[in-house]
Amino acid sequence: MNFRDRSLSLILIALAVAACSQTKAFYGSETLKSRPAEARVLLMPPDIELYELTAGGMPDPKADWTATARSHVAAALREELVGKKAKLLVYERPVDSPSKEYTHNQLIKLHEAVGAAILRHKYISSLALPSKGDKFDWGLGRGANVLSQEYDTQYALFIYLRDSYASAGRVAVIVGAALFGVGVPGGRQVGFASLVDLHGGEVVWFNRLESATGDLRSPEPARKAVKELLSDLPL
Repeated sequence: MNFRDRSLSLILIALAVAACSQTKAFYGSETLKSRPAEARVLLMPPDIELYELTAGGMPDPKADWTATARSHVAAALREELVGKKAKLLVYERPVDSPSKEYTHNQLIKLHEAVGAAILRHKYISSLALPSKGDKFDWGLGRGANVLSQEYDTQYALFIYLRDSYASAGRVAVIVGAALFGVGVPGGRQVGFASLVDLHGGEVVWFNRLESATGDLRSPEPARKAVKELLSDLPL
């Protein structure tokens, strides 16, 4: 787990244990009111990682679990977006253009940073930014328009999911600690999704997922997680 991913995971963990954490979706500018009846939505590559928690609570990345989860989540996303009458366009990496690929990757990284900021300042009330007040005013900047031009679409949907599962050693620690009245956390499912207006770069919708149950390694639980994550998606 790199530093950026570790930092975002710590924010998500803080949200999971915050006494007054918010769970509702946030909506941005007026652009949603003028969207077409059947919007064209570019589905960006879902950022998904699955881990097994060691006895000491350290996350051990599991490549095979992650690959399985990505497949299940991708299928669930297609199903959910079709149900919302959106025309889904699946992002494809521009293998023939390193410069385009670099630009796209920078946008994906920027979105992750903006998502982390939204989680920190909108869902943790003690860290709210006075300058923004009650407004939801976040974005990727006009550089996001390159995706709009290349895919002839106005919106892009970004997904970030992390799922962790307690190892046998971690379960033993949890049980042992419980005998002394001490609570030790097990695995959790956390993440967020955002809808970005590519014309101006505004995040027009954002929602967070946090659950102590669920399993992205299986089709039906993955479908349930996606459905919950996109429950308020305004499409």
